[in-house]
Amino acid sequence: MRLLITGGATGLGQALAEKWAQKHKNIQICVADINEARGAETIEMLQKLGAEAFYFHCDITRSDDVNNLASELQNRWQGIDFVFNNAGVATGGGLLDESIEQWEWVYNINMLGMVRVSQAFMPLMRSQRSGYFINIASQAGLTPIPYMGSYNAVKAAVVSFSETMKLELAPDGIDVSVVCPSFFKTNLDESMRSTNPAAHKMIDHFFAKADMTREDVAESIYQQVQQKRFLILTHKLGKRVYWLKKLLPSQRYINKMLAQTKNMKQAMEKHK
Repeated sequence: MRLLITGGATGLGQALAEKWAQKHKNIQICVADINEARGAETIEMLQKLGAEAFYFHCDITRSDDVNNLASELQNRWQGIDFVFNNAGVATGGGLLDESIEQWEWVYNINMLGMVRVSQAFMPLMRSQRSGYFINIASQAGLTPIPYMGSYNAVKAAVVSFSETMKLELAPDGIDVSVVCPSFFKTNLDESMRSTNPAAHKMIDHFFAKADMTREDVAESIYQQVQQKRFLILTHKLGKRVYWLKKLLPSQRYINKMLAQTKNMKQAMEKHK
């Protein structure tokens, strides 16, 4: 089994690498990341678990890096089984807080980075008539909350892109899943950009209240990938809110969300 995990040196990417290494013998894992020091630590951990693992420096905003990665894996492995499009960053703030530059930054990494990687590995999967893309989106892409506009929008784009991939690539024997976790204890806040201090406090609060660890989320993803589910929801509350949105009349759902998030507006406006 051959796995590529972008953003695999830390956070959920690292937990996914560890989970697959624990579950499978004779596994080969490529950790593609921009953090060489953390990448080296992750490789050491995976090798202790018995995996054949290596680090490859790759900035998914650079087409040359992504194409070099694809060439390296084709030469080294002559194929690929799983591509985890996991690398991503976070943003926050109200509509007037977020500059166009911030929108472009998060879209270039979270969306266009995923497109670059997917395009680079599609020919290899098509030639072997098999493969599995696992795209990491977010609960925010399904049931957005206020003051995370660019992040909500880009994760919704990932969900839509993943569904397009699923339909487009199925005839070639290529499978696709999209993962929509809610908040869990990880290091995503390290990469967060926002000009409003309240946005940082809000996200820190959500992370602190999280009832799942990254290991819990990785286990949930693993189990659902075995079932080849397209939409992978990892949190009980996230599943409940998702179904409320689908089943309730739109206005009733919006009113319910307005009532639950009114305090967020006060906090955000206070710190402008």
